[in-house]
Amino acid sequence: MKRHLIIATAAAAALVAGGTVTAVAANSDSASGSARSSAQQTARHTETSTAQVQDGRSSIPMADGADGQGDLREAKAAKVTAPDAAAAALKAVPGTVTALDLDADRPGLVWDAEVLGKDGKQHELTLDAGTARVLNQHLDRGDDDDRAQQRAALKNARTTAADAARTAAPHGTVTSVELDDDHGAKAAWEVETVTKDGKQHTLLVDPQSGKLSAAPSQDDDTDDNDDSDD
Repeated sequence: MKRHLIIATAAAAALVAGGTVTAVAANSDSASGSARSSAQQTARHTETSTAQVQDGRSSIPMADGADGQGDLREAKAAKVTAPDAAAAALKAVPGTVTALDLDADRPGLVWDAEVLGKDGKQHELTLDAGTARVLNQHLDRGDDDDRAQQRAALKNARTTAADAARTAAPHGTVTSVELDDDHGAKAAWEVETVTKDGKQHTLLVDPQSGKLSAAPSQDDDTDDNDDSDD
């Protein structure tokens, strides 16, 4: 009788011990599963976040060519127009776009944009010419006098860089827009376009009136310089 009692007690103890081990194992598996689940969620979150991280690469691989047809080739390949690039730049940095340039370089085909921010700082951005995604962004530690000149030129301006690009668009695909004072007494939007035959054109758009005009040719400048030397 005592022997049966001892066996029964031992069996019960073994059962309890086994149950405890099982419970511990179950808890361990549960914890491991939770850890895996958490890790998977973190990985998914990281993957999602990484998709939005600036990777510096354009969706349009393209190297800068030396065949003299670079602008035409870039214009044909770009999916993002100058006005769209300006809008994307301003979404990233509120302010005023002062320059846009379609360029093929190490990152691929991109729009380089300069924005005079509402914070008073000059921002330089690189935008994917295929998606308008910001690939790179940094501050330009340039001369404060240059920024002051830009502010003065843009004061009361009614025509933006995007407006200038749209105004010049009938004369070809816009590849560059820049606020420039090299062609006269006051600054104007200098817009470069390329037509389907590969010819490049430089146009000027008045920031106040929005009036379009052809930029003086280099030959004209040379003639003027020759006259002045006489």
